[in-house]
Amino acid sequence: MPIYLDHNATTPPAPAVVEAVLQALRVDWANPSSAHAAGQDARRRLAQARAQVAAALGCKPAEVVFTSGATEATQMALRGALMARAAADGHAVPLRLAISTAEHAAARRLALSLQPGLQAAGGDVDWLPLRPAGDLDLDAALARIGPRTAVVSLMAANNETGALMPLQAVAEHCRAAGAWLHVDATQWIGRLPFSLADSGADLVSLSAHKFNGPKGVGALLVRQGLALPALQPGAQERGRRGGTENLPGIAGMAAALQALQALDLPARGRIVAALRDRLQAGLCAALPGTVVFAAGVPRLPNTLLLRFAGLHADAVLGSLQAAGVMASSGAACSAGGSEPSHVLTAMGVPREQALGAVRLSLGMDATAGDIDEALLRITTALRPLLPCPLPTALEPA
Repeated sequence: MPIYLDHNATTPPAPAVVEAVLQALRVDWANPSSAHAAGQDARRRLAQARAQVAAALGCKPAEVVFTSGATEATQMALRGALMARAAADGHAVPLRLAISTAEHAAARRLALSLQPGLQAAGGDVDWLPLRPAGDLDLDAALARIGPRTAVVSLMAANNETGALMPLQAVAEHCRAAGAWLHVDATQWIGRLPFSLADSGADLVSLSAHKFNGPKGVGALLVRQGLALPALQPGAQERGRRGGTENLPGIAGMAAALQALQALDLPARGRIVAALRDRLQAGLCAALPGTVVFAAGVPRLPNTLLLRFAGLHADAVLGSLQAAGVMASSGAACSAGGSEPSHVLTAMGVPREQALGAVRLSLGMDATAGDIDEALLRITTALRPLLPCPLPTALEPA
């Protein structure tokens, strides 16, 4: 039976999620904007799902904007924040966007595309550096966030290393500087407790398929009182995001978040972290030369990024696939390329070492039996690939 260790890429939909999606397809299939009875039934189901999502994420229903996923939510957050600040300043003041060098491609590529326009207007993108350990270089980051910073974008937890970022310290600095804070909570939600009210963030993006919900649906949480312009004008979502709502996906996301509410997530997180550490220790002991990235900083409980001696990630993943173990070389959207991880590059990891990085990400329902079987299969598959140690002296004739 295959062992799936790529939960940071996506997670299997929970049974309750599948049922909620099917229910919406079979029963609540009408357009929630329609005035007839079927449309109003769908509208009530949409309102119910919004309330469920808000209750699970520590926010108000009016603060939830449903999207197609975290990528769209991030676009809405960053572009919208820049537009709002430009309008407030009369389009006369050079604006800056601050973003960490560890961000997901959804934010990083957007920042790169926005940079020429900002520079032409006298502003720029400020890249917030990492420390070699994998976490944010907080002092350097705060020094780059100033009065002309319109918005700061920071992931709550890195999708490759699992390193947690200092959200509270950055949030306090943003408030003092008058900047909005966008938090990419895509990897955090479902693995650690989250509340918009406690996060200090103004804008939060998330995707349902990262916490056992369906693909193609997510949300942007917008703190009440923020005037965020619509990138896709329309009547839906309080005018913030036009287009008929994906009610089956939204219902599935609400069901996934309800399941999380029923779970003692802190306790479960401690169990999964112990299993992750058990896998890490076993691999390091059985496979000489194994190196773990970001091992010295707080990480997501389920995430392990490592390299095995001098092996290239492609060789490792091929052997693991043959052994029935599914893993990845980092973010699923960028895996398989010939370039090293931008996250490891930002940490100062040499190119050849970064090209060997393999990510193992556990499910939150992982068991000791799962880990022991994974350890057996991985070590059996990789031992033959490791370079043979050179003899310390010539054998006597």
